[in-house]
Parts: sequence; C-alpha cells; structure tokens
Amino acid sequence: MLCEQTCKFLALIVLLVSGCMSYTPEAGVPVEEFGASNAPETASAGGLAGDRQPICAVLDTTLDRLLASRRLRSDAHAAWQVMHGVMAFGRAFPLEVQGRTTSALDYLLAGGTLDGWQWEPGDAHDPRTGRPGWRAVLLPGSRTGQGHPDQWLGYLATCGIPPQETIRYGDAVFTLEDVVRQVEWDVGRNVTGEYSWTLMGLSAYRPSSHRWQAADGTLWSFERLVEAELGRERDTSACGGTHRLYGLALALNRHLAQAGRLTGAWERADREVQQAILDARQYQNANGSFSSHYFARPGVSVDLSTDLSATGHVFEFLAVACDDRQLHEPWVERAARHLCRLIDQARSVPLDCGALYHAAHGLVLYRQRLCGPRDWAVPHKEAALPAASPR
Repeated sequence: MLCEQTCKFLALIVLLVSGCMSYTPEAGVPVEEFGASNAPETASAGGLAGDRQPICAVLDTTLDRLLASRRLRSDAHAAWQVMHGVMAFGRAFPLEVQGRTTSALDYLLAGGTLDGWQWEPGDAHDPRTGRPGWRAVLLPGSRTGQGHPDQWLGYLATCGIPPQETIRYGDAVFTLEDVVRQVEWDVGRNVTGEYSWTLMGLSAYRPSSHRWQAADGTLWSFERLVEAELGRERDTSACGGTHRLYGLALALNRHLAQAGRLTGAWERADREVQQAILDARQYQNANGSFSSHYFARPGVSVDLSTDLSATGHVFEFLAVACDDRQLHEPWVERAARHLCRLIDQARSVPLDCGALYHAAHGLVLYRQRLCGPRDWAVPHKEAALPAASPR
C-alpha cells in the first residue's frame, strides 16, 4: 500500500514539473474524483459539457476554456509539450515568455528557444541555390525534443505552415521547404522504420504521385511509405497504433482528393483504416470512452490519464478517418462529449501534454468538419518578434 501511494505521489510530481498545468488552478480537487465509470453519462451540472447542449456549443465551450485556462511557459516547458499544443491550435496556441503571452508557433519560428527545440544543417542541397537542407534533431523517446522521426515536420504541416515559411534558429534562417527536402533525402536513413509523421508531413507538401531519390540512392514514393507503415504491428506501435493509423488515413485522404485510385498499398491502407474504425466502435465503452487497449480488445480504465490518452488518440484518428456519414453517427458524438467532460472536469489537474493536446486536436478537427471552420483567438503579442529571411 505504501509503495502504491509513493508511486502515485511521484507520478503527480512528474506531471507538476513537466505536465500541462492550469494557469488559474482551482484548489481542492483530487485526481481520484475524475476516475472513469463505464456507466452511460448524463448531463453535467456546473457548466460542464452535458448531453442537453448542442454538440457544437459543447465543443466551443471546452476548447475555448482549454485555450484560456492552461498556459505553458518557456522557462518551465520543453518543445515536446509546446509543439503538442501547437499541433492542436496552430498559431493560436499561447506561450508565456518572460511574463508576456505570445503565439508559441510565432515565437519558435522567429528564433525563440525551448529545451529540446534543436535543429541542424543537413546534406540535401538545393540544386538551384546550393542552400543545405535542415533537419530536426531526433531524440528517440524524448519528452523534451523530437521523439519520433519527422515529428516536427508532421506537426508544422498540421498547422498549415506554407513551404516558404522561414524558421530562424540561432544565426541561421531556413525555410520549411529546406526541411521537407532534407526529410526526403533522409528517408532511407530511418533506422526505426517509423514513417507515421513522415507521411503526415510530406503528404501536405508533395502530390501522392511524387517520387524521389534518397541519400542512399534508393527510390521512394508515397506508396512505398504506406507499404512500410502497413508492415508494422498496429497494436505495438506508438500509442496503440493511433499515430500510424492517423498518418495512413491522412495520406489516403490526400491521395483520393487528388483523384488517386485505391490500388496496391493504397487499397490495403483503406482496408486497415476501415477495420480500425470498426474496432474502435466495437470496443467503445458505454460512457462514450474508447478502449484503454485502443484497437486490440475491450478495456475500461478508472484512471483519468489513461482514459484521456486512449480516447483522445483514437478520437483524433477517427476525426480524419471517418467519412461524413460515420462522423455524424451518435457513437462518435458520445466520444466527443466524453472527451469534453474529461477536459472540463480536470481543468485544475496537471495533465500529460501529449494526451491532452492529441485529444484537443481531435476535437478541433471534429468541430471543423461537423460545425464549420472558425478562428481561434490568437494570443496578444506584447513584444515584437524579429523578422526572418532565408539565406
């Protein structure tokens, strides 16, 4: 019993140090109050997301409150935490820098520093200008820097950053196109064989018919990247295979939007995505949460962090993988409402930034498809940021 209490205390300390804290904490709410129940959920009191409110209003309330109530700080949080927030809200995600609030993305692009925000010049030279490519430094499994190959490119692409956007790092200035070109050059050097974020990033800037030569002389295509991802075990991949499936679904959507055909690896990817949608629905719990074992088997957890991570990651995948008919089905809305309740009820509790902002990103994508686009409030820039130009 003492060991269990000690472990819980240490876990809380870790979250207090590196988790996503509330900017205006509310006192006296123990984590245990937010344990999940598998009973069907009913309308909540106290302004929380309830079944009687229209879903679009519920989503706006939860997401607006999340943006307003939690703040990350440049002196306390690393790039891993901040980039997850940027992935969810793009330029609207705020960061406190020396007591001032600014756009986290603008801060980083303009040369701001964070622990784990590390870049290095590459060897993929632009044939026209001779300018080198640039790569984000890989820190495998890191909770400070880029923990997966091409993770930063995947998240910057998610924000809709154009390829000509400049990134200042120290005395150097490069463009996102320089990063894309280096990712293409490095694809054969990926010793982990993990291409989930590579697919997310490259498919945003290259047509699905694109082919290129990597540094080792091998020829690559999107179909080859898809083949590689299909060869990985779903249930042993990162976060229950959700990132792998998200990358496949996103690349598949873009391929079909370009009049691509469902043949070869693309057809197998479509089967994999559709099966995962069926598995998520089959293993959904009565309270709207998804299985704590993701797509592998049924499972419900009374732990808030486990529920938020599993349900949030699965929901993020569904937000891009479901067609319009599936997206409007009641089981998807139940999951959205459950996520909103979790986020609302835990707003005074330190949470893992990865779980929190993957859940938020799923809700943002779902809201955009269900209710139409909207602009999120961009933080007030209290200090001018330096201009940048590539060289």
